[in-house]
Amino acid sequence: MLDARQLDALAAVIEHGSFGAAAKALSLTLAAVSLRIKSLEAALGQRLLVRGKQVRATPAGQALLGHVKQVRLMESDLMAGLPGGGVGMQTLSVAVNADSLTSWFLPGVASALQTHRLLLDVVVDDQDHTHDALKSGDVVGCVTTLAQSMRGCVAEPLGIMRYRCVAAPALIAGWGGALPHGMLRSPAVIFNRKDALQDAFLAQHFNLQGALYPRHFVPAVDAFELALALGLGWGMVPDMLLASRPAGLPLLEVLPGHPVDVVLYWQHWAREPLAAQRLTQAIKRAARERLLQD
Repeated sequence: MLDARQLDALAAVIEHGSFGAAAKALSLTLAAVSLRIKSLEAALGQRLLVRGKQVRATPAGQALLGHVKQVRLMESDLMAGLPGGGVGMQTLSVAVNADSLTSWFLPGVASALQTHRLLLDVVVDDQDHTHDALKSGDVVGCVTTLAQSMRGCVAEPLGIMRYRCVAAPALIAGWGGALPHGMLRSPAVIFNRKDALQDAFLAQHFNLQGALYPRHFVPAVDAFELALALGLGWGMVPDMLLASRPAGLPLLEVLPGHPVDVVLYWQHWAREPLAAQRLTQAIKRAARERLLQD
């Protein structure tokens, strides 16, 4: 049997990133936390943490973290169902790309969060990389482009997020219709270094692989769109956000009628506690209502 106190210590170290912060969170001494981790590693016969300036979990430690999160949620479900049991708020960690979070995810699940007293702990990452957080045990589910179910998980199709390449009218006019060469002389506005949508646009519609062009990196949705509207460069924006933009600085499609479609999936634990099931249902419902469907 796994020792619950040792598991709690492991989870605290991983979640807080250090033994000292974990000890403070658990109201224990640093020595007590260290002893519990060492005892757990000895019982399992393997290292669970990589010690260093920033402590991180080994694959075995990541698996145990996922187990701890599942147990905590199931215990909350159990307590809520007992006679006289209080219904506390439950926290669910999810990984979502910024565009989805702003355009359909939060608006779509808000009602369910309030109804079922759920709290979100959101990890924001590119849709091609959100599954890393699920694999590491940091989250219970992720919005991802990964269609193949990971071990112990289910991948459910959500729908299609359509992106368009846009820029300010004056910037497009300055290219004189010379596509893609004119636009490649201008900077692209990119959300972060994991964002590959502009490369996908160039590959899909101009058969350009590994094109070189100057880049602005603007990792905030509002600032990203403002940079485009100010004419700082061209970039990829989802239809839903374009449709909801306030009147003001306009954006035009660089190559009208030539979008990039991104198919999204909801990857989550195959064995979900009730709270996670409720969130999954709300996410799937929101996706059906707001994303393009095949």
